[in-house]
Amino acid sequence: QVQLVESGGGLVQAGGSLRLSCAASGRTFYGYDMGWFRQAPGKDREFVAAVSWSGGSTYYADSVKGRFTISRDNAKNTVYLQMNSLKPEDTAVYYCGADRRRYYSGSDYSLQNFDSWGQGTQVTVSS
Repeated sequence: QVQLVESGGGLVQAGGSLRLSCAASGRTFYGYDMGWFRQAPGKDREFVAAVSWSGGSTYYADSVKGRFTISRDNAKNTVYLQMNSLKPEDTAVYYCGADRRRYYSGSDYSLQNFDSWGQGTQVTVSS
């Protein structure tokens, strides 16, 4: 497994922006897709975005499409989530996850396909 540490969360007004970072160590970072998930109080953890191991493909939940951008820097073992036009419903703890499948070429980013998680970072959007 890989160790993941998220940062960049905070309190922001609706319409504002935040940039989350996730630093990886341990198992090699290269070759594994990475994802961001979020969990609001009383709700299940849900998919937000994923980036392929090469960085060439990205996938988004419909609720964030056009507002969030996921990217990765394989040289820095880091994945990012740029969040713009934030809404109160984006309030949640955001988790970075590492896919268990190396050199995966599909688009199934179900929760069970991720075997490493960070501790999470709180994002709060006020109205």
